[in-house]
Amino acid sequence: MATDPFPQRLPTLDRLGVTDPSNVSPSEVATEWLNAFSAAIAQSDTAAVTDLFLEDGFWKDVIALTWDFRTFEGRKDIKKLLDARLAATGLHELCLLQEPLNEPALQKVYHDFVWLRLCFGLTTKHGKGTGVVYLVPLPGSKWKACTLLTCLNALTDFPQKLGPLKSKEADHGSWEEKRRQETEFSNNDPTVIVIGAGDSGLETAARLKYIGVPTLVIDKKPRVGDSWRDRYKALCLHDAIWYNQTPYLKWVFPTNMRLQLADWLEGYANFLELDVWTASTITKTSWNDSTKTWTVEVNRGGKGTRVLTVKHLVFATGSGGRPKVPDIPGKANFKGSAVHSSEFKSAANHIAHDIAQDFCTHGVDITMYQRSSTFVISTESVAAMLGAVYKDDFPTELADTYNTSLHWAVVRRLHQRMVPMVAETADKEILDGLAKVGFKTNFGIHGAGIMSLFLERGGGYYIDTGASKSIIDGGIKIKNGSAIESYTENGLRFAGGTELQADIIVFATGYVMAIPATSCVRVRGLNEEGQSAGVWRYCGHDGVWFANGNLALSRFHSLHLALQIKAIEEGIVNQADVVI
Repeated sequence: MATDPFPQRLPTLDRLGVTDPSNVSPSEVATEWLNAFSAAIAQSDTAAVTDLFLEDGFWKDVIALTWDFRTFEGRKDIKKLLDARLAATGLHELCLLQEPLNEPALQKVYHDFVWLRLCFGLTTKHGKGTGVVYLVPLPGSKWKACTLLTCLNALTDFPQKLGPLKSKEADHGSWEEKRRQETEFSNNDPTVIVIGAGDSGLETAARLKYIGVPTLVIDKKPRVGDSWRDRYKALCLHDAIWYNQTPYLKWVFPTNMRLQLADWLEGYANFLELDVWTASTITKTSWNDSTKTWTVEVNRGGKGTRVLTVKHLVFATGSGGRPKVPDIPGKANFKGSAVHSSEFKSAANHIAHDIAQDFCTHGVDITMYQRSSTFVISTESVAAMLGAVYKDDFPTELADTYNTSLHWAVVRRLHQRMVPMVAETADKEILDGLAKVGFKTNFGIHGAGIMSLFLERGGGYYIDTGASKSIIDGGIKIKNGSAIESYTENGLRFAGGTELQADIIVFATGYVMAIPATSCVRVRGLNEEGQSAGVWRYCGHDGVWFANGNLALSRFHSLHLALQIKAIEEGIVNQADVVI
């Protein structure tokens, strides 16, 4: 186990004092445990419920009991959750799921770590959802929950308008005008404004539309998809297509190239009839705390200015924001060009590897200055990591549920085992080659690999799409080990007196996320419970929300953001009343 400040430990067979329970019936174990759990819930016997967990077990909730993203660790805190919210939410109708792919399954995670996964349907006073439990064996043929997820999927009185719930009205030539009025909001103001027409913004707007919340998306670019279309030619997603699906419409292209995704997003907005104003910018906002509304002034380019009154603003502006550029003395002395990666149009991306590879491909003499070590993983290893559930014959919704079902403390411990194993096997050749040429790598925060960096920092890693080979072969040279002191006339001077000459310096140093001047809590990263600090959930200010993440996170949690907004608008929940 990596050295870190976290007390949580995996419930290994040795720690539990048992041997491999491979001869049990998963269905019988799951049925017995869920029957006991359901009976205790029905009787509001919170002590009996908590006794079905390990002493240090987890209950993770995604808006089913708490209308928030919460995790409760240990029996004491789980009991607090249940004492506060069990009666209020009316949790009932817990039904074991036994269809293919969600039936109870015994899983041997490592040679010394086995658990039994079961899924159940659940109902609350206001909706339906899914539960996922991971049971571990104890002496005496007992099984207790290591970690449990409850996740709300739908509101009972406000189902998504899909399938038989779609409008059945015939169109007699009025559709075009109807869509024009809807998009222009000629007769009403929207309830929600989503800022940004990238994947997170569009998916959030789609979720809101399909549960009946009038939503307007505003983007400064001329066309939907330009946030991808305007970037460098070689840009592509680094994940498998099954991981990058969109809700309601399945991604059908065989690859994940930039123009395909740009056109897909534009088509997605059109096919789902999302209301989008492009080439538009918000010039002024003001919050009325009495009416809980925003007044929003929108410059529509050549279409004048509109002032709208809305209940919610959703910031879906991506991981970017204000470019972060180091303050290095002597810039006026430098004869060449110094730009942030956002200004570098050949490869306008904040990933230094992609920019360096773009230079290398075009025969440019390129040196990458490495300020600190980087976590490097091959695309094949990422695909293997995701491929257990994100694959062609696996339902995306179920894959997303499994992907979020474990508490971060458990995921961290699992990855602390997996990361060095991958480094010594599948990725050994790449990592050894990088080490030989002086490129510094690491195993992620506390040794937990790419997920720790993605969730906690939003960077610091590279999914290798070719730049590692160029570094190993010398096409991309490496400079590290000393700090930059100043610009010179011809480049940069480093501590120790060395100088690196350059015609152009590109700072791939990331961005400072744009946060509105409100009483929001910290937005990015993870909080003390291992949950998102302020994205997809209540952020500390009424009427302000953040939608940010890769396509997988956006696809899944856009639903939960939409359900929270709908519940507020329908008077189902007042966040101030949910106290635990």
